[in-house]
Amino acid sequence: MDAEIIAVGSEMLTPERVDTNSLYLTAELNDIGVEVVAKSVIGDNRGRLAEAVRLAMSRSPILILSGGLGPTEDDVTREAVAMALGRGLAYSAEIAEALERRFTRALRKMAEVNRRQAFVIEGATALPNDRGTAPGQWVEQSGAVAMLLPGPPHELKAMFERQCLPRLLQIVPKLAIRTLFLRVAGMSESDLDQLIAPVYTKYTNPATTILAAAGDIQIHLRARCATQAEADALLAEVGGPIEQLLGDRLYSHNGEPLEAVVGSMLRERGATVSVAESCTGGMLGERFTSVAGSSDYFLGGFITYDNAMKTGMVGVPPETLAQFGAVSKETAEAMAIGARERTGSTYALSVTGLAGPQGEGPIPVGTVYIGVADAAGVQVAHRVLLGDRQRIRTFAAQMALDVLRRRMLKGV
Repeated sequence: MDAEIIAVGSEMLTPERVDTNSLYLTAELNDIGVEVVAKSVIGDNRGRLAEAVRLAMSRSPILILSGGLGPTEDDVTREAVAMALGRGLAYSAEIAEALERRFTRALRKMAEVNRRQAFVIEGATALPNDRGTAPGQWVEQSGAVAMLLPGPPHELKAMFERQCLPRLLQIVPKLAIRTLFLRVAGMSESDLDQLIAPVYTKYTNPATTILAAAGDIQIHLRARCATQAEADALLAEVGGPIEQLLGDRLYSHNGEPLEAVVGSMLRERGATVSVAESCTGGMLGERFTSVAGSSDYFLGGFITYDNAMKTGMVGVPPETLAQFGAVSKETAEAMAIGARERTGSTYALSVTGLAGPQGEGPIPVGTVYIGVADAAGVQVAHRVLLGDRQRIRTFAAQMALDVLRRRMLKGV
């Protein structure tokens, strides 16, 4: 069974607000086997919202609206849904009295405008709200149901779980939706798709989505079956061959980011790591420390942006900088070795590069060297990355984490 979600409110169309309610509702619906097939954000316009409601209820059996149930003129959800369904609004003295009692308990006088919240769409069921003043509504028409929920997340969540979920379980056929969430490093989106498309294109279920970020590719396989066991078996049938094709480029089977995976590998080995960064300016250290419990393995690091700092903090020889430059294999080696010697870490990572936007002589923008040092020695990876300054820096930090992951996989 499919569902759609509409977030209501002109404020939701500004850059300052994010629709987190739809993420919560999607997760809850998926848990009971309902697939969210469309989401939209509509401003405080009755006609436009009514049109969106009519369209959604004509093509999906479940519609959830969040927001627009307040007492002011710009709270238009009740009127718009009534308009879309061709129904009127009826004043509920019972709801109005309950609102007045709520204000009295708070030692406040209810404003007359709050009585707008006591209007219910004809034929709808009012949903009590014990966390706010805006009651919700459940209304059915032509085999479809619309749920009108308040916008504040703590109100919406309580109302959905207590009032809507039990009702939905009575009408939703049992269906399990399971997702396999793979993450890949070290290859481009086009190369990955060319590799795995012969596998996933044979299936319409599970549905496959490929998402690309700087140095990180995500593969979502989404299966819909009668039971969780059948969904898991289908994911194994499709995901197994894909995982074999990806080999060691696949770093996560459950959606964990690379820093969490690398952290777990370090913890399992009883190993530690330190960093020496130039062009990434602390981004690599931030990635490590964003994981809870990273103090088990992350010792610290050095931000050596200036050449004098490279020499003073991690011991890069001045002659190395003079002969080869800061952006070089030799400097990356010296930075990694120096960081490991000064911290006593099992592994040390170094990053030096040219993030731009201006180049430096013959060195192209995007040139990056990643060093990793351990008891067996030091190795350096070299790439020329494409993109703007922020993308190059983000890609370099991701690349450094992957260099360490691969070093540990080889048991070096």
